Amino acid sequence: MSIRTTVTLQKDVAAAVRRLQRERAVGVSEAINALVRAGLSRRPPRAEFEQRSAGIGLRIDVTNVAEALEVLDGPRGR
Repeated sequence: MSIRTTVTLQKDVAAAVRRLQRERAVGVSEAINALVRAGLSRRPPRAEFEQRSAGIGLRIDVTNVAEALEVLDGPRGR
């Protein structure tokens, strides 16, 4: 489906459209579509993930899960 509309391009965008038209020998619509698709496919860089932790004052050996749960929940926790 195509939509026909009128847009006003700023000078820098119009220059990019003309440049792409010359490089690829395409029309205005095809050049604009290519530029829009290129912009849509870019993703902003993600912030680096950093795990935050806070000391809670309790240290538990978790190599034995059942024992750790008993320490945390008490013997009736099961």
